[in-house]
Amino acid sequence: MYRIYFNMATRERRAAILEKDKVVELLIERSVEKRIVGNVYKGRVVNVLPGMQAAFVDIGRDKNAFLYRDDLLSFQQLALSDEEKKKKNISEFVKKGEELLVQVTKEGFGTKGPRLSGVVSFPGKFVVYMPNGNYIGVSRKIRSEEERTRLQKLGEELTENEEGLIIRTVCEGATTEEIEEDIRILRGFWEDTWKEKKEDKPPALIHQDTGLIERIFRDFSLDLVDAVYIDNFYDYKRMVDLLGEQRKDKLHFYQGKENIFSSFGIDKELDKAMRQQVWLKNGAYLMIDRTEALTVIDVNTGKFIGKNDLQDTIKRTNIEASKEIARQLRLRDISGIIIIDFIDMKLEQDQIDVLNFFKNALEKDRTKTNVLGLTGLGLVEMTRKKIRQNLQDSLSKVCPTCKGKGSVLSDEAQAFHVERLLWEYRGMDHEALVLELPPHVSHVLRGKKDEHLKRLEEALHYRILIFENRGMTEQQYEIPFMGSLEDAKNKLERLRKED
Repeated sequence: MYRIYFNMATRERRAAILEKDKVVELLIERSVEKRIVGNVYKGRVVNVLPGMQAAFVDIGRDKNAFLYRDDLLSFQQLALSDEEKKKKNISEFVKKGEELLVQVTKEGFGTKGPRLSGVVSFPGKFVVYMPNGNYIGVSRKIRSEEERTRLQKLGEELTENEEGLIIRTVCEGATTEEIEEDIRILRGFWEDTWKEKKEDKPPALIHQDTGLIERIFRDFSLDLVDAVYIDNFYDYKRMVDLLGEQRKDKLHFYQGKENIFSSFGIDKELDKAMRQQVWLKNGAYLMIDRTEALTVIDVNTGKFIGKNDLQDTIKRTNIEASKEIARQLRLRDISGIIIIDFIDMKLEQDQIDVLNFFKNALEKDRTKTNVLGLTGLGLVEMTRKKIRQNLQDSLSKVCPTCKGKGSVLSDEAQAFHVERLLWEYRGMDHEALVLELPPHVSHVLRGKKDEHLKRLEEALHYRILIFENRGMTEQQYEIPFMGSLEDAKNKLERLRKED
């Protein structure tokens, strides 16, 4: 069961989803205009690249979006085998200047524009409705073949013309009336939207995806939610209207003075989610290292020594780590290629047990994951679909001191770097210069009792007056003045008074 907390009192709107008192997901919404996943546009093809099997589409954003051949509606509806379809070139399906109805499936990141799909879809409580999808899919998480067959037939009976459906997991056991009502609402919504917008010239926004509250209640069945807390009365009233009076007992309007996330301990959890090291209950820990290409997660026994034999200790640590890794992937919204270095297990059965446990832990993840298995080195390879910015990118920026490297020069290395710079001024016309440095670097440059600084001045034939600037970051330094010794001393005195 879940509890959901909404922090809606500020311009940054946040929602935290808790499972068994642990934060498993955090959703952040800032400017609605910046969030475009789920938006539907009428776009215009500006370029077709047969070599990449992709087209660039102008949807009215700063960067053109890209659309792969395999995501085109016309390609997906080809009545050919997969082998025959692969031989088709994108230029057979789209032309430069053509108008297309498309939906954003992935935000743009860095230099990349948003990714598009030609299959427009709208998720409801029971189904994902596709106005022109022309096929019926049933969630793989529905295991019963009898139930899958029932839902497949029901989907075929309830769709009209070129409509398509993806029948969601929550449909298992649902009545025909419940599913039919969901389809009716979604169909009516799209018909009204398209009627109003179909004459718009591209690039044009046809549909803006729903806000944070609507998206969460669309994706989470209230039957699985114990309680919902929200700190904004307007949004609380909107929730009551959205969910109905019969569900009102689950809604709670928070009126405390302390921020709702702080009051319920969520901010502390989020602070931990930004750290590289994550401690487990048994004393073991994870190290999470992120690079541009992939994320590496290392499992360490730490303080956990176990009570039985070594292999049992290793297996129990890896199982405990599996649960936490699955949670951290959701919480941090880590995506792309992920490599997990579990503690080495000698027994093949232990490896199978841990891998199966990990796969089961990932079942609750709403984002698509794919565990490829163990490599020859005993590493677990997996991928997780990227849809939006991960938590770290949303809440932080590259450190201006280390430039994202995660480390800076040591005090000694920085002092030697500055010393090399000073040698470049050897033979200059000025008597002295003023040098600003962080105190810890200054101490290294000066040497014991200023012995090294004196030798340096003798070798360079000018005086070096150092101002220890406590406000400077690790790798900063500056030469604010060069001139006569008297003027340099005056400059140093002014800096000290201003400090």
